[in-house]
Amino acid sequence: MIDQDPIIFGLICGLLGTIYYTRQLSHPFWRAIHQYVPVMVLCYFLPSLFNTFGVVDVSQSRLPYIAVNYFMPACLALLIFNIDMKSILQLGPKLIILFTVGAISIVLGGPFALMVFQGMSPDSLANSGENAAWRGMATLAGNWVGGTANQLAMKEVYHVGDSIFSVMITVNVVFSALWMTVLLMLSQHAPWLDKRIKADTRGLQNLVKSANKLHLAEPQIPQLQHYIFMLAAAFGVAGIGHAGADYLAPYFSLHYPELARFSLTNRFFWLVMIVTSLSFVLSYTRVRDLERVGSESVSSVMLFMLIAIMGLQMDITAISDFPRFFVIGFIWLLFHVVCVMAVGIMIKAPTAYMAIASQCNLGGAASAPVVAVAYHRSFAPVAVLLSVLGYGWATYLAWICGELLQSVNFHFM
Repeated sequence: MIDQDPIIFGLICGLLGTIYYTRQLSHPFWRAIHQYVPVMVLCYFLPSLFNTFGVVDVSQSRLPYIAVNYFMPACLALLIFNIDMKSILQLGPKLIILFTVGAISIVLGGPFALMVFQGMSPDSLANSGENAAWRGMATLAGNWVGGTANQLAMKEVYHVGDSIFSVMITVNVVFSALWMTVLLMLSQHAPWLDKRIKADTRGLQNLVKSANKLHLAEPQIPQLQHYIFMLAAAFGVAGIGHAGADYLAPYFSLHYPELARFSLTNRFFWLVMIVTSLSFVLSYTRVRDLERVGSESVSSVMLFMLIAIMGLQMDITAISDFPRFFVIGFIWLLFHVVCVMAVGIMIKAPTAYMAIASQCNLGGAASAPVVAVAYHRSFAPVAVLLSVLGYGWATYLAWICGELLQSVNFHFM
């Protein structure tokens, strides 16, 4: 059994390289694999096989610590640097309203789903310990209002066990894929649906014009100094976050211990909040220009490293608990859909607005443009902008959802 970190890290890097190498192969087998299994799922579940079959021993490994304290905050920073609030505010009020409603419905839908399921089957879910249902659901909220990086951040904030986290990864993959399929099918009937709900489609043309006017600067070929700038900005922000967390967490623990239930005595909570807030500020500076030289790709490398290292700790047998969480996920998703549709009909928003707003929350920057293009090709940059915004506020919203979930769980204990 391998227990040396350099060798384990080498295995992880080799596995990631193999996954991406097979993505470019034209063989029907590999094309089928990558068509139906998202790359993030492969990057998370395949490393778990090393642990499941006793190839590696990570019980004493420092790799998870490095991933959480180095890669995660730097990855969040690079993602948030790319937010362009000026362009987002020019997209029109209806789409932004629906996107906001979608995010809020996820925050409230999680506690609602947990409350409904606990009412139906009060003894079927773990309500204490690191694998408590509410802890896992808090991480799913981070993904559904932001992305995988936010989900991993919530895992550390709420000390979520690897078993329940594995289940939530599966829930996310299943429902994200199902809902995306539904939205793509609805795109063929959007004009008919708009007539039935008497949607005001005059704003569609304005939004299309606005999307076409969004200036997306031509990407540049990155040079050595660009990568140095990326690392300096990302890890510099992470360093400031660590410094602030090292001061604030002990301060609240000493002077306000009663605030522990709101995670204010949690060091990682302050790390994530400081990194998120500071990155927001820097997105208004020239730091945002790093997007033109490939900062998104660098953040993706960090993210996949982070996912793979987390996968090493996963208990693959935990997926046997999936059916009950499938019900919870369905109730949660239904709550979100009803809220977005109700508000959309109320403000007479076109079907395209509802679909894009929903997918920008549940799918993120990777899949939202796919859905957006199905309704109109000019919506692609709109979907990207809104999805990136989700990375920024997901930290705050997921924490609120986590606190609400904890309150519901406490009520049923």
